[in-house]
Amino acid sequence: MKPGFHSTRLFLLGMLLASTQALASDAGQPDNKVLEGLYPGPTYSPYAQRTFPSRVYWGDTHLHTSLSLDAGLFGNTLGPDEAWRFARGEEVISSTGLPVKLGRPLDWMVLTDHTDLMGIATDIQRGTPNVTAVPKGKEWHEGFKKGGKAAGEAAFDLITHFAQMKVPEQLLRDYAPGSRISTNVWERIVDAAERHNEPGKFTAFIGYEWTSVPKGFNLHRNVILRDGATRAKLAVPLTTQPPLGTTDPLDLYKWLEDYETRTRGQALALAHNGNLSNGWMFPIDKTYAGGKVDKNYVEQRARWEPLYEMTQIKGDGETHPFLSPDDEFADYENWDVGNLDLTELKKNEMLAGEYAREALKRGLMLEKKFGTNPYKFGMTGATDSHTSLATAEEENFFGKSVSVEPSKERVSHPFIKSKLGEIPGDMSVASGYQGVWATENTREAIFDAMLRKETYATTGPRIPVRFFGGWDYTDNDLRSRAPAFAGYSKGVPMGGDLPPASEGKTAPTFMVYALRDPIGANLDRIQIIKGWLDQDGKTHEKVYDVVWSGERVLDGNGKLPPVGNTVDMEAANWTNTIGASELATVWTDPDFDPKQSAFYYARVIEIPTPRWVLYDKVRFGAEPAKDAKLVGQERAYTSPIWYNPS
Repeated sequence: MKPGFHSTRLFLLGMLLASTQALASDAGQPDNKVLEGLYPGPTYSPYAQRTFPSRVYWGDTHLHTSLSLDAGLFGNTLGPDEAWRFARGEEVISSTGLPVKLGRPLDWMVLTDHTDLMGIATDIQRGTPNVTAVPKGKEWHEGFKKGGKAAGEAAFDLITHFAQMKVPEQLLRDYAPGSRISTNVWERIVDAAERHNEPGKFTAFIGYEWTSVPKGFNLHRNVILRDGATRAKLAVPLTTQPPLGTTDPLDLYKWLEDYETRTRGQALALAHNGNLSNGWMFPIDKTYAGGKVDKNYVEQRARWEPLYEMTQIKGDGETHPFLSPDDEFADYENWDVGNLDLTELKKNEMLAGEYAREALKRGLMLEKKFGTNPYKFGMTGATDSHTSLATAEEENFFGKSVSVEPSKERVSHPFIKSKLGEIPGDMSVASGYQGVWATENTREAIFDAMLRKETYATTGPRIPVRFFGGWDYTDNDLRSRAPAFAGYSKGVPMGGDLPPASEGKTAPTFMVYALRDPIGANLDRIQIIKGWLDQDGKTHEKVYDVVWSGERVLDGNGKLPPVGNTVDMEAANWTNTIGASELATVWTDPDFDPKQSAFYYARVIEIPTPRWVLYDKVRFGAEPAKDAKLVGQERAYTSPIWYNPS
């Protein structure tokens, strides 16, 4: 195990899970050198007058119900109430008739049904007169009635018409923003969130998905409101289809500004699945909407998009082997076949505009040019499930849509298929969730934590992670069972900017620590990923293994040997006989140049565990493709900490 790791009576458990009872009962004699300046205030109790977040709250910013056009047409019959009840830990019956329940309830969630044609899916299911009066609408209804393959083909046809902006005009008018149908559906969404919001116990956010997908290029944004029903019902959610909609994100930013001005509320947006945008998600010159990346664009994007959803069912979006050839963990759940509807295949030159790490690097370049970094985002993970079921557990994965809920056949059911190619079903990812360090479980506290980017993404496991940056951290700061006191008093948490250097300090220090998911797998290692901009305007990146389990040592190339593999392929199980239950260290950047702007984020890697595909193979006797991945190493990604020479 790397020197610098400390394991005194699971001190991290006390800090990360705020187990104050355990802390109080195991105090002993204080080490004055350790405690000096650690607990500010005039009282013996270290928890008195504490204002920083002491607990991580788990949630999902991206879930669809039967009210979304694609979810409903795929066969989802569960509405908002069922989705909220499920997230809160109740057992529900899925659209395919299966009892389903989360292993552990979530703390908060956002329902983000698509605003375009909101409610049309349930009307297509019922065959309402306004739908069947339109030939295409009648065709979709008849396909849904037949079920099975016919329903899937009808859904794909509708999605294609939507992506190519060929939805019949009459249907666009019937479901346009502000119409009777659209208004009624939005009020139903708002009222459901109000019923299930219980401050202090469960937070139900009001939100929606703005589904910009011109020519199949995924430019979607989720919108989250900080507010309750009174303000939310004053809003008319933005759509993308003509004549009232728009696919230009600048128009979405204007909508957000208008909402805040009109209601005196607060809202934010976050993008997702740049890996399906074919290079358009993180532009540096021109935007897909025909605009250019100028001072206005970077300022507006920086203001309204503080977060990026970089892992979910449709692939992990941290980085790609083509972009990060020296990163042995870059080839993880990559979707690099083409755009969302596979009407255009992927080219390597598109990848730089699609992945989070490269976007963070591009942000440094644009900041130097315009004075503002438009890609200075925090990390989030979500499911994007269209089943109303926010499942990210591998052994409890209910898939993207109703057509791929658990069954023997779903591993071979293509996610999408076109004349140009196919994304096979076994590529779907049981991901992910968002951890938020907030002061309490309320809309206000969690939203505010999102704004300051004190959040992180995981691919599903609930791994508590802390990441701090400053100039004065030492190993002594990790000798306390409450190292966050030093974390906040000496520096900034994830999502922050490094303060000016302390006198005599030549390089920043970072304190990072993680505890395994209490019912999950042990930890392999923690890495810190650095990206920077040199004096010639070129960007670079480097991955540092900073602390790891076992007695492994770095090889001559600075690489750490694999942790091993305990997965039982016949039982879809693993053992925690390798890895560590907790990892922590203080790390100093050995390559720091004070003249170069940079970012740092932590990546926590678990030991290998079964993917959902292996569970299906064992439980159903499913026959995945020969090249299907059955085992993976799940992970967490913290929001970055930035350094700016100025």
